[in-house]
Amino acid sequence: MDKTIKDGGWRVSKPVGVGSLRVGGYIIVDGEPCRIVDLTKSKPGKHGAAKARIVAIGIFDGVKRSFVKPVDANVEVPIIEKRTGQVFAMTPSGVQIMDLETYEYLDAPFPEDEDLKAKLTPGVEIEYWRILGRVKIVRTK
Repeated sequence: MDKTIKDGGWRVSKPVGVGSLRVGGYIIVDGEPCRIVDLTKSKPGKHGAAKARIVAIGIFDGVKRSFVKPVDANVEVPIIEKRTGQVFAMTPSGVQIMDLETYEYLDAPFPEDEDLKAKLTPGVEIEYWRILGRVKIVRTK
């Protein structure tokens, strides 16, 4: 049985072994895509398998999450689509972006970073990430 999270038939995450995770990588915790900031692995003990303690921060909400799992267990890792776009318009609720490859329009929330938010004006090229069907503006080009 495939437990991979799907969005409209497209694969948005893939299973990966806990032992192969690295700091700076990405993982899905409680349905939220997160960036791994700390990873400690314990040695196997007399009565159990080696365990990994993972601390991750949410990409969209900035919330710190941590959990412990056996090293040989699988976790879901989000597939991050890194794309380029152009700011088409600023709306009260966010930014309207036109993808530079497909020419489709999509809405993105304002970025948390005030410096990045100040640079967003119509016509500016940006890099945005699509993760689990959500959009995040990462930087201007």
